[in-house]
Amino acid sequence: MSRFSLITRAATREDAPALAQLWNDAVRRADPAEQVADLELIIKAAAASPEQRLVVVEYDGQLAGAVYLRITTLSPLNLDPCVQAIHPRVFDACRRHGVGHALMEAATAFAEENGVLHVVTAVPHSSRESNRFMARLGLAPVVMYRIAPTTLLRSRVSPQRQQGGVDGRTRVLAARRSLRRARAERLVLPD
Repeated sequence: MSRFSLITRAATREDAPALAQLWNDAVRRADPAEQVADLELIIKAAAASPEQRLVVVEYDGQLAGAVYLRITTLSPLNLDPCVQAIHPRVFDACRRHGVGHALMEAATAFAEENGVLHVVTAVPHSSRESNRFMARLGLAPVVMYRIAPTTLLRSRVSPQRQQGGVDGRTRVLAARRSLRRARAERLVLPD
């Protein structure tokens, strides 16, 4: 049984169509041609910045996986530097061949090259296999990012306003007051 070699390298513009397939659920929802164009811009920006790197791993001559690396801080409040390994992803057909390890090795090497002490990653919470893989490598869960459309969040954090600025609760209270007045008037009126 022959083993194929893994080649780790920086992404090139020619990798954009394969990356659009690999990250189809992570890139913006758009026409496939627009997604490829977006990834071409991302590849170009990463190549031009010493604080970014888009790494791909080839297996048997084909693109097998990729990760976007970026030097930033642990959070806006914790200014310790870290390398973010964003969306490390492997094509299903290439799993269990060391591609994921090669991607995380690239993240570790990038951190070491830049004197950064921490590597953080983000994998989908629903991907049990990815989360278990990261745990085996020693990455512990720290936070869970949550996302919602702004309009949905607006509807939940403040009551929806109806026409005239009256919300549902105000209308209920006004209806109760009207009923009380009507009852009180019936009791006071002589026959």
